[in-house]
Amino acid sequence: MSLKEPELFRIAENWFHQQSWEPFPFQKETWNAFLDGKHGLLNAPTGSGKTYALWFPIVLNYIQNHPQYKTKHKKGLKAIWITPLRALSQEIKQSAERITQDLETQMTVGVRTGDTSTKERARQKTTMPDLLITTPESLQLLLSSKGYAKLFKDCSAIVVDEWHELLGTKRGVQMELGLSRLKTVCTDLRIWGISATIGNLEQAREVLLGPSSKELENSVLVKANLNKKITVKSIIPKEMETFPWRGHLGLHLLDEVVPIINNSKTTLLFTNTRSQCEIWFQKILEKHPEFAGEIAMHHGSINKETRLWVEQAIRNESLKAVVCTSSLDLGVDFAPVETVVQIGGPKGVARFLQRAGRSGHRPGKKSVIYFLPTHAMELIEASAMQKAVLNSAVEDRIPYLNSFDVLIQYLTTLAVSDGFLPEEIYPEIKQTFCYQAISDEQWQWLLNFLVMGSQSLKSYDEYKKVEVEEDGRFKVNSRAVAMRHRFQIGTIVGDATIHVRYQKGGYIGSIEEYFISKLSPGDVFTFAGRNLEFIRIKGMAAHVRNSSKRTNKVPSWMGGRLSFSAKMSELLRQELYTAETPFSKQSKEIQSLAPMFAKQREESSVPLPHQFLIETFETNDGHHHIFYPFEGRAIHEGMSSLLAYRISLLTPITCSLAFNDYGFELLSDKPIDIQAILDNNLFTAEFMLSDLQKSLNSNEMARRKFRDIAVISGMVFTGYPEKGVKMKHLQSSSELLFDVFKDFEDDNLLYQQAFTETFEHQLEEGRLRLALERITQQEIVWKQCQHPTPFSFPIITDRLREKLSNEKLADRIKRMTAKLNRR
Repeated sequence: MSLKEPELFRIAENWFHQQSWEPFPFQKETWNAFLDGKHGLLNAPTGSGKTYALWFPIVLNYIQNHPQYKTKHKKGLKAIWITPLRALSQEIKQSAERITQDLETQMTVGVRTGDTSTKERARQKTTMPDLLITTPESLQLLLSSKGYAKLFKDCSAIVVDEWHELLGTKRGVQMELGLSRLKTVCTDLRIWGISATIGNLEQAREVLLGPSSKELENSVLVKANLNKKITVKSIIPKEMETFPWRGHLGLHLLDEVVPIINNSKTTLLFTNTRSQCEIWFQKILEKHPEFAGEIAMHHGSINKETRLWVEQAIRNESLKAVVCTSSLDLGVDFAPVETVVQIGGPKGVARFLQRAGRSGHRPGKKSVIYFLPTHAMELIEASAMQKAVLNSAVEDRIPYLNSFDVLIQYLTTLAVSDGFLPEEIYPEIKQTFCYQAISDEQWQWLLNFLVMGSQSLKSYDEYKKVEVEEDGRFKVNSRAVAMRHRFQIGTIVGDATIHVRYQKGGYIGSIEEYFISKLSPGDVFTFAGRNLEFIRIKGMAAHVRNSSKRTNKVPSWMGGRLSFSAKMSELLRQELYTAETPFSKQSKEIQSLAPMFAKQREESSVPLPHQFLIETFETNDGHHHIFYPFEGRAIHEGMSSLLAYRISLLTPITCSLAFNDYGFELLSDKPIDIQAILDNNLFTAEFMLSDLQKSLNSNEMARRKFRDIAVISGMVFTGYPEKGVKMKHLQSSSELLFDVFKDFEDDNLLYQQAFTETFEHQLEEGRLRLALERITQQEIVWKQCQHPTPFSFPIITDRLREKLSNEKLADRIKRMTAKLNRR
């Protein structure tokens, strides 16, 4: 006898009433759909109770099938919850345990992530918890263990949390492949995703469940229509810069932040980079030592114990403020956080709304987020964000197609466990969104690659990892190969990191190798909120001791520079154009920039919606040619490279490129004929791809992209823990392979993928084409200026940053600004 749905619902509703809560309609709708055997995607904002929307039906489904659940317990894995961030796992576990214990189900809840101890993993091998919380990488590790099919066969549900974070990344592809296998292995599996608002929700569901799959046909999209109230408050400097520049990290507004911290129970201060996080933490304590013990720092390179301690301290309200990075962006349920401060432009609408949602993280509560500009131009972003919040602006996430490196890794994973038969796995792979268009020839090439390495590497044994057994099964029989593969499962390729430890033991965190390689013994740097003196490198660890010396050295992490999303660029342009509307109709942020806009008009002009601005002027550095598409760094990187190549066909000239989110600069030793650029229609989107491929930069960018592909596909081994391969060796191994393929095997799928990814993802070819088409429709406004303008100033000073230390840069900029202001 099994319980009827109304009885099950009563169990859930009673539990909610005991907590003095009322279930939302979207929660009930999700329970209904799940218990009816449907798959689906739940679209709900942060802090709306989405976790209970899916844990409940999973537990109720078990109760329905096991009416004697209170006295008899059937062991074994019943549901998997995938989270993209390890930091969320404890929170999700607590929510699940609350239900399983209150309903007396005897169900166990376990966590398996990179932080799980070896002892706990071994225990899980013999007895899996009923409900498992894990990451995409750890799920792949489970698929690499022998007899995994037996482990998963009774699993009835898999929930992919924060699906919008995984979509459009290789971790998302990894997830698609994992799901394609579980659909076959599990006899009765329901697949659900949870996503915050994105523009392409229908496509997000299709990627999760597989296009034209029976799962997609039997699925629902549940939307939580909860209007979250978000208030955005800009912190406007009392004195406005006429010539803005990036680099002071907003620290001149530090005193404006202190009252905000004092007036709130708990404040999260979000920075965009780890180094900015370190600096802000250090400066707050330097200026306000009374915050010692009440303020902490949280980012991905700090050790696990400290991160967990900080998360717990926020929950029990023992901290006034936490300076953090995106490591606290996602769903951790921090009830007491009252206020969020965003330091610097978040570069994307979705990221900003996600961070805003960290405050008032409860259904029905209002969120308050302060926007602190790190330079004057960012106030335009602040104003754009206000409108984005009002109009509920959403962004699309573009899914990957044909990521062959991830597929090779996945097939090796299956070969490491029980082996696989190509005729069984191929149809599963073709059902995924990423590989729906894979051809039989490409499939054959991949199988050959697994067995022989590629055509040009077949005489080297180290690339032959998989053997074909008599029954046609592809299998890894070498223990060493299997071990190396398990160590390298994953798609996040960072620069090699080095552990930072005290000389007498004690792990502090990890720093990228290139930063450590620039230090000499005795150098002092700031990390994890401490001043540390570098002693030496031993193994893969940097040994340090605490130091009382002051220092300005802060580790910087690669990949810290975010680019504008398409939606953000569009909003920014719309907001910039309001500078030319009547003053009374402008936002207070745009009004506050009046001195900067006045100076810009005096020296050049502020473009209107139908105009495209080009500025040229000469300084001691050479001839500056500055173009303003307002499309974000990534697009400007491609556009500047393309334009420089096309100019070089007209006239032999060498120029250096610089770009930021607002525009790009070509700096040369002689003037470029701008009229010739216009007459020859150099901004055309025609032949864009072939011209980009010929521009030197794209080859270099593809070479860098190939390093990641070589690591993910397993061609290059990153080393065992504590004995990692040095970054320069990794770089040279992958460059060597890149050159071999370029010269002898240019039809190699992984080599070709490096170019595809460079164009589609790094240079965002589609967006670049649209931007060029927009520019060709606009009226060109070419201003021959006498001096640098306020708009050009951030680009010029960014280029100087490469050559000068921070102090020298600040001094140089002070002199430049004084000189320009005198004029």
